[in-house]
Formats: sequence, structure tokens, C-alpha cells
Amino acid sequence: MTTTQAHQETRILVQAAVAVCEEKKGEDTRILELDPVDAGLSDFFLVTSATNDRQAIAIADEIEHRLKKEFGVFPNSVEGRRKGDWILLDYVDFVVHVFLAERRAFYDIERLRKSARPVTPAEFEAELKAALAAKTRAARTKASGKAKPAPVKASMEAKPKEAAKKLLAAGKSTAAKKAAGKSAAKKSPAKKAAASKKAGKKA
Repeated sequence: MTTTQAHQETRILVQAAVAVCEEKKGEDTRILELDPVDAGLSDFFLVTSATNDRQAIAIADEIEHRLKKEFGVFPNSVEGRRKGDWILLDYVDFVVHVFLAERRAFYDIERLRKSARPVTPAEFEAELKAALAAKTRAARTKASGKAKPAPVKASMEAKPKEAAKKLLAAGKSTAAKKAAGKSAAKKSPAKKAAASKKAGKKA
């Protein structure tokens, strides 16, 4: 798998997690595209807020369940589920942070990651669709660029013409041979008569 393909697959997983946040009424959901130099192994942070610990746990549990069920992906680690004020699901290539609103304001990880590019869920979805569309176009272009076989109709038309020419030539040759044979047959009695006359004179 190429780096581009892996990045696109990570984007698809993040988009699925975003959908859960929206369904479970997570607030102020944001995506941070991390700087590769600064981020280490992770590509994205997904951050959302809950109004109480029960909602935070419900969001985190549903993200984990959805990604497991639909993609067979499990978090590398889960932290903070028991308290519910800051739940972290580490999927290595991306990390989900589900905060209570006051905890999120206190830690302010969006500000700490100054080199990260903030992306709204709508922008992220549009970028993902554009990337997948470009991949589809590239695959179609590659498929259409393959060598095309010669048109069958043209070859079928050419063969009968060639065959007709050969038959015509063969017919002319046969006719010429027959004419030559008849001519030889007509001359034979005259030659025989001339030969018998010569034989009679010699005698």
C-alpha cells in the first residue's frame, strides 16, 4: 500500500468517526491535520465536546463500535473512559479526543498544536470526496490507455477482397492453360501429316 492510499484510508476512518460525533450531538467538532514533523506517527486529531460525561462515553463507545464493525479497526489504546471528562482513542494514524466543554477549554489542545491545519467536518468531507474522485479518474485513464485491438470489421472486409483476387488470378491461369491445350491439339494432326509426307519421300 502506498503512502497516499494509507492517507486516504485514514481520512475515511476519520470521516466515519466524525459522522458518529454528529449523530451523538457532539459540539464544536473539529479536525486538526497535523504537521508530519511535529505530529510523529499521527496524521489527524479529531476533537469534539460533550455536555456531560455520559454523552462523552456514549460518543467514544459508538466511535469504537462503528470502526470495529464497519472497518475491522481497533484503537491501539483508550484512556479516560472511566472519568469521562477527556476520553482519548488512539488509532495511531489519528487520535480522537472527546472532551467535556470545560476540560477542552482548559487544555486547549487546538492552540497547543499551532502547526496543525484546522479543518471543519464539511471541508474534510469535500477534500475526501475530491481525493476519491481523482483516484477514480486516474484508474479510468489508465484503463483506457491500454492498446486497442484492430477493428474486426476492417479485417473481415479485407479478407474477402484478397480471396476474390486470388480466385480471379487462379481462374485466368486455368483458362490460359486450357486455351494452350486446345491449340496444341489442333496442331498435332498437321504435324503428323507433315511427318508422314517426309517419311514417304525418303522411302
